[in-house]
Amino acid sequence: MARLIGVNIPSNKSVEVGLTYIYGIGRSLSRRVCSVTGIDPNCKISSLSESKLVDLKEAVNKLLVEGDLKRLVSLNIKRLVNISCYRGIRHRKKLPTRGQRTRTNAKTRKKSKTSNN
Repeated sequence: MARLIGVNIPSNKSVEVGLTYIYGIGRSLSRRVCSVTGIDPNCKISSLSESKLVDLKEAVNKLLVEGDLKRLVSLNIKRLVNISCYRGIRHRKKLPTRGQRTRTNAKTRKKSKTSNN
Protein backbone atom coordinates (compact mmCIF):
# COMPACT_ATOMS: atom_id res chain seq x y z
CA MET A 1 0.00 0.00 0.00
CA ALA A 2 1.28 3.41 -0.96
CA ARG A 3 0.65 6.30 1.38
CA LEU A 4 -0.05 9.78 0.01
CA ILE A 5 -0.78 12.71 2.36
CA GLY A 6 -2.00 10.43 5.13
CA VAL A 7 -4.24 8.20 3.00
CA ASN A 8 -3.53 4.55 2.24
CA ILE A 9 -3.94 3.80 -1.45
CA PRO A 10 -4.42 0.12 -2.37
CA SER A 11 -1.55 -1.14 -4.49
CA ASN A 12 -3.72 -3.41 -6.64
CA LYS A 13 -5.65 -0.42 -8.08
CA SER A 14 -4.69 1.64 -11.10
CA VAL A 15 -3.25 5.10 -10.43
CA GLU A 16 -6.36 6.82 -11.78
CA VAL A 17 -8.68 4.93 -9.41
CA GLY A 18 -6.24 4.88 -6.50
CA LEU A 19 -5.97 8.66 -6.36
CA THR A 20 -9.75 8.91 -5.90
CA TYR A 21 -9.32 7.46 -2.37
CA ILE A 22 -8.09 10.94 -1.41
CA TYR A 23 -10.91 13.29 -0.36
CA GLY A 24 -11.24 16.01 -2.99
CA ILE A 25 -9.83 14.07 -5.94
CA GLY A 26 -12.21 12.55 -8.45
CA ARG A 27 -11.61 10.78 -11.74
CA SER A 28 -11.08 13.90 -13.85
CA LEU A 29 -8.65 15.50 -11.40
CA SER A 30 -6.89 12.17 -11.08
CA ARG A 31 -6.41 12.01 -14.85
CA ARG A 32 -5.07 15.58 -14.84
CA VAL A 33 -2.54 14.74 -12.08
CA CYS A 34 -1.42 11.70 -14.08
CA SER A 35 -0.89 13.76 -17.23
CA VAL A 36 1.06 16.44 -15.34
CA THR A 37 3.37 13.88 -13.74
CA GLY A 38 3.67 11.78 -16.90
CA ILE A 39 2.33 8.60 -15.29
CA ASP A 40 0.15 6.18 -17.21
CA PRO A 41 -3.32 6.28 -15.52
CA ASN A 42 -3.87 2.55 -16.17
CA CYS A 43 -0.60 1.55 -14.46
CA LYS A 44 -0.93 -0.20 -11.08
CA ILE A 45 0.22 1.63 -7.94
CA SER A 46 2.44 -1.32 -6.99
CA SER A 47 4.44 -1.04 -10.21
CA LEU A 48 5.37 2.63 -9.70
CA SER A 49 8.97 3.44 -8.86
CA GLU A 50 9.92 5.56 -5.84
CA SER A 51 10.69 8.57 -8.04
CA LYS A 52 7.24 8.38 -9.66
CA LEU A 53 5.61 8.14 -6.21
CA VAL A 54 7.53 11.24 -5.11
CA ASP A 55 6.35 13.08 -8.24
CA LEU A 56 2.79 11.99 -7.47
CA LYS A 57 3.06 13.22 -3.86
CA GLU A 58 4.38 16.60 -4.98
CA ALA A 59 1.57 17.00 -7.51
CA VAL A 60 -1.10 16.07 -4.95
CA ASN A 61 0.42 18.39 -2.31
CA LYS A 62 -0.20 21.36 -4.64
CA LEU A 63 -3.95 20.62 -4.61
CA LEU A 64 -6.51 21.57 -1.96
CA VAL A 65 -7.44 18.13 -0.58
CA GLU A 66 -8.23 16.20 2.63
CA GLY A 67 -8.17 18.27 5.85
CA ASP A 68 -7.75 21.68 4.23
CA LEU A 69 -10.69 21.09 1.89
CA LYS A 70 -12.90 19.74 4.68
CA ARG A 71 -12.02 22.77 6.82
CA LEU A 72 -12.86 25.14 3.95
CA VAL A 73 -16.24 23.47 3.36
CA SER A 74 -17.15 23.59 7.05
CA LEU A 75 -16.13 27.26 7.29
CA ASN A 76 -18.28 28.08 4.27
CA ILE A 77 -21.28 26.35 5.86
CA LYS A 78 -20.61 28.09 9.17
CA ARG A 79 -20.48 31.46 7.37
CA LEU A 80 -23.84 30.79 5.70
CA VAL A 81 -25.39 29.90 9.06
CA ASN A 82 -23.95 33.01 10.74
CA ILE A 83 -25.27 35.46 8.15
CA SER A 84 -28.68 33.73 8.28
CA CYS A 85 -29.14 33.52 4.55
CA TYR A 86 -31.66 31.05 3.12
CA ARG A 87 -29.11 28.27 2.69
CA GLY A 88 -27.74 28.90 6.17
CA ILE A 89 -31.21 28.60 7.68
CA ARG A 90 -31.74 25.33 5.79
CA HIS A 91 -28.43 24.02 7.17
CA ARG A 92 -29.41 25.08 10.69
CA LYS A 93 -32.75 23.26 10.42
CA LYS A 94 -31.06 20.20 8.88
CA LEU A 95 -33.14 20.39 5.70
CA PRO A 96 -32.03 20.02 2.06
CA THR A 97 -30.33 23.18 0.83
CA ARG A 98 -30.50 22.78 -2.94
CA GLY A 99 -34.19 23.08 -3.68
CA GLN A 100 -35.31 19.49 -3.21
CA ARG A 101 -38.83 18.84 -1.99
CA THR A 102 -39.31 17.74 1.60
CA ARG A 103 -42.94 16.68 1.67
CA THR A 104 -42.33 13.14 0.45
CA ASN A 105 -38.57 12.78 0.11
CA ALA A 106 -35.46 14.00 2.01
CA LYS A 107 -35.83 11.22 4.56
CA THR A 108 -32.08 10.79 5.03
CA ARG A 109 -31.50 14.50 5.58
CA LYS A 110 -34.38 14.77 8.08
CA LYS A 111 -33.72 11.43 9.83
CA SER A 112 -31.56 12.71 12.68
CA LYS A 113 -34.13 15.42 13.42
CA THR A 114 -37.08 13.03 13.83
CA SER A 115 -35.34 10.03 15.43
CA ASN A 116 -35.02 11.79 18.82
CA ASN A 117 -38.81 12.03 19.33
